Amino acid sequence: MSHLILTTNDRAENTLRQSRLANVVLGFYPRFVWRKLPSEERLLVGLERRSAKHCNPGDHWLDDVCRDSLEGFGTRDIGLFELCAKFDSIDIWTDPLPNDQLVLVWLLDLLRPYKEITTKLSLVHTDDKAENYAPESVAKWKLPTFKVTDNHLATASRAWRAYRAETPEPCFNLLMTDLMTLPRLRSALIALLEELPDSVTGLGATEMDILDFVNDGHTDPKRITEARWMRDVFDENDAGDALLELGAHSAPAVLLGDPAFNNEDRYFGRSEWKVTLTELGRSIFAREDDMWRHNQINRWWGGTELISERLWRWDRESRSLVAP
Repeated sequence: MSHLILTTNDRAENTLRQSRLANVVLGFYPRFVWRKLPSEERLLVGLERRSAKHCNPGDHWLDDVCRDSLEGFGTRDIGLFELCAKFDSIDIWTDPLPNDQLVLVWLLDLLRPYKEITTKLSLVHTDDKAENYAPESVAKWKLPTFKVTDNHLATASRAWRAYRAETPEPCFNLLMTDLMTLPRLRSALIALLEELPDSVTGLGATEMDILDFVNDGHTDPKRITEARWMRDVFDENDAGDALLELGAHSAPAVLLGDPAFNNEDRYFGRSEWKVTLTELGRSIFAREDDMWRHNQINRWWGGTELISERLWRWDRESRSLVAP
């Protein structure tokens, strides 16, 4: 019996490959938080058999896979659907983090029309990140597997369409429905909604955590953007982008570098990177001011474009969505 494991991030892929639980282990690495979503067409093209469409590094889903990872089952040019057809059973191992849950619903929605694949598909939900454990330990785990049903596929499709919608309302409305077939999805959606601009400060939960960390006296940007101390929504790159944005506005919440240098000096290394709160940053941290009263916002949350004239917010006290 040939067995394939698909994972929802690259670090879990490395751990599971070394655990030897399957003939082949492959991961999916898209980041669906903090930035504009790729088009459905672009995502689909990335999973096709390699062709002239895949002219840049990262265009094809197997660009970063080790050359011997598919030994006996194809080459690094193969498409996802063609590869899945070669296996008798397929598991999707999903970490509990919000981006992993988004990758899961994207994959299930993508595979939904292919009955020849979904009939041999099972889900494995982990309670913690697989990367935190040694491969030999993971190999001994006795996690339950759940055969994918039409209910799984329908719930995933609803969630993926909701996240891609032009407003956050469909995601918020999903919280009022039964999501137990995908047991980590509800908490993931709540964590994502908390990243919308706060109704008082204008900053999302992780951005406020960044200000909190700086307020505690941490000035090293590498330390500030380490994912291990933050909420589980952003990774290091997301946090780095968020930190840069906080310092890039005409009225910044943080200063990056020596205040005597201009912004270009700070960003291009001609001064020491040292993060400090501005007066506005201190006021925002104290929940006494609103970031977007002083600046223009232009950012994406899922399929929602957040601009000053159409700014959806999150009320953390009532845990509710605030329309523009």
